[in-house]
Amino acid sequence: MVEVSPVRTYETPTRLVHGIGALSTLGQEARALGITRPLLATDQGIVKAGLLDGVLNVLRDEGIDPVVFDRVKANPPIELVDEGARFYASERCDGLIGLGGGSSMDTAKGIGVVAVHGGSILDYEYGRAPIARRIPPMIAIPTTAGTGSEVTLWAVITDPDRKIKFNVGGTPNIASWVAVIDPALTVNLPPGVTAGTGMDALAHAVECFTMDYHQPFTDAVALEAIDYVGRWLRRAVEDGHDLEARSHMSMAAMLAGLSYGVDSAGANHAMAQSAGGVHDVPHGDLVGRLLGPVVEFNVPGTPERFARIAQALGKDTRDKTVNQAADLAVEEVYALTEDVNIPTLQSLGFSTDEVPMLAKIAFDDPQTVGNPRELDVGSYEEIWKRAFDTGKP
Repeated sequence: MVEVSPVRTYETPTRLVHGIGALSTLGQEARALGITRPLLATDQGIVKAGLLDGVLNVLRDEGIDPVVFDRVKANPPIELVDEGARFYASERCDGLIGLGGGSSMDTAKGIGVVAVHGGSILDYEYGRAPIARRIPPMIAIPTTAGTGSEVTLWAVITDPDRKIKFNVGGTPNIASWVAVIDPALTVNLPPGVTAGTGMDALAHAVECFTMDYHQPFTDAVALEAIDYVGRWLRRAVEDGHDLEARSHMSMAAMLAGLSYGVDSAGANHAMAQSAGGVHDVPHGDLVGRLLGPVVEFNVPGTPERFARIAQALGKDTRDKTVNQAADLAVEEVYALTEDVNIPTLQSLGFSTDEVPMLAKIAFDDPQTVGNPRELDVGSYEEIWKRAFDTGKP
């Protein structure tokens, strides 16, 4: 019997401007979108690092008058996004710029959703009210190489009351209009941030290559992202001023973001996003620490795909069976996790006493459905326990 692929769709409305020095085009890109008074969402880390001033100068040189919203914090909560939307309206802004990591770009996207549709960003949790119209013209400028939010059709928001993160989007209407990806903006990232965000990019690519909804285009960009992370993340962590490594990691993040399409990931992100609402920790660290155990669990669900991942990670699979090659992917993910010093769950503040609760909320996360191997709460408990057993003491 011939296997017939189901109907799939792929769409991205984001214009990509990338390369060393790409930031110099920002004013022109904003002008081309008709933006004259953008709300620029960023965080205090970007301000203190001096990156904000350079961006403001590029905009002002083009006659553009930005309004700065610099209150973004990691794992942005509902109230922050809603506050930003009120500020957008009060300042009569006509566009958005997200400058920073995933939190800044997700905040800008969320502000755009509320600015156009009204209400609260909570109203647009995936599965609730539809995002019927496109957000205002938005430019995303990543300063890390991991989330890929500059090109994804999603924003991740924290609900402090429920102690969970939830997704908003799954539609091109939430995507940034332009992504300006300048790897030079990432050279001063500390090694720990470089490692965590890089592992997040790897997790996106691995999960999207193995998820139930994969398709040829997402397969292609996911494999290239995996190849880049495997070859360049260690170098970027070791020497943050290695522009070759930084450039490849910026492209890895972008490609991994594109591998999402309109679909979700799998167990790794179901666990990390739900747990990130319990303890306010860096998303990349949590994703990185969980990725090895999730890959190990998922290999029986699609060994051929994990064998291909092993090849993309640079492992020699000649004279290996499919299962042996897939096991090499597991080994390499674990090795990379330790080589770039991803923190243990214990050091991130998690306890084994929380495993039943963490397993339950992971199972309830909608990303569970994309996983290549069937899961129940017991499966998640197994993966969590394995994750607690990994890492350097």
